[in-house]
Amino acid sequence: MTTGKDGSRLSQTFSKDEAERIRATFKAAGGLEGYASLEDLAKAGILREVRRLERKHNGGKKWPGIPAGQIRPGQRTRDETAHRKEP
Repeated sequence: MTTGKDGSRLSQTFSKDEAERIRATFKAAGGLEGYASLEDLAKAGILREVRRLERKHNGGKKWPGIPAGQIRPGQRTRDETAHRKEP
């Protein structure tokens, strides 16, 4: 769970295997890389990807913020995820 200074929150859901891998990575290397918590690691990764997407799709500019509740929560439909590449 990521909490902003204003209390805004985002949450992620991972499979059991993904969650265990994340915990193992944090335990093995998190401290060496300067991450004080799993939340710090997650936040850094998400913001790194946000910056990449802004560079690629928005000329490197930040998109205007969207207030909580404006994006539908939960899993996407098959049509919405059809374009995604599997890892």
